[in-house]
Amino acid sequence: MEYGICNLAVVPLRAEPSDRSEQVSQVLFGEAFEILEWKEKWVQITTATDNYTGWIDRLQFAMLGHLAYKRLLQTPPPLTYRAVTQAWKIIDNSVIYLPAGSSLAFLEGTTSYIGNQKFEIIGEIGEKDSIANIARSFLNAPYLWGGRTHFGIDCSGFTQVVYKLRGINLRRDASLQAEDGTPVDTVLKAKLGDLAFFNNEEGRITHVGIILGGGQIIHASGKVKIDTIDTQGIYSEELKRYTHRLKVIKRYF
Repeated sequence: MEYGICNLAVVPLRAEPSDRSEQVSQVLFGEAFEILEWKEKWVQITTATDNYTGWIDRLQFAMLGHLAYKRLLQTPPPLTYRAVTQAWKIIDNSVIYLPAGSSLAFLEGTTSYIGNQKFEIIGEIGEKDSIANIARSFLNAPYLWGGRTHFGIDCSGFTQVVYKLRGINLRRDASLQAEDGTPVDTVLKAKLGDLAFFNNEEGRITHVGIILGGGQIIHASGKVKIDTIDTQGIYSEELKRYTHRLKVIKRYF
């Protein structure tokens, strides 16, 4: 088995080995993965943190040895908590702008070592905050299918990265996240940080958001925003109608 690690700020993970293929997720700086297949300029991978499979450009990562990969799994590296953290790429004297949730792999002091490259972290990486404050920091981030950053994010990418910044790993898609956690009887018993899941007419879970309490939910729909939630689902004050039908609420901590 071969392994790799992302050495760019953010890399699109695509459904197929093509620049025209849809982005199904993103790989953030310092995140490691298993390599499944090489195909011309593309590499099929499975990410280490959430076992998500897709294709990335073969020029958008560094190779990683088996022992180094195991070390990352056994001892998760520190994360960046700010929306943007600067990293000085010493080899070419350039600056990379790391999104929140980036992994500072093999960090020694303020230097992250990835492959044969050194990245000097500039300034503070921030610190762990409350789940409400983390979630609210994403307000007005535009919706982006497969996105996982403040500059574009989808509903399950939003819940995943907010939980990651609280030290909890969630799977990537809303339907997968809904398979885990402990059910909460009703929205009236929901607590801050619980996840609410919503289904379509076929009963398939297609949306997820974070309960804030007080009848409010924060979620990515068009943009990250706060709406009202009740036993029926999400009610949009902007649209003056229900936009998502509540299926189940889950608790993870």
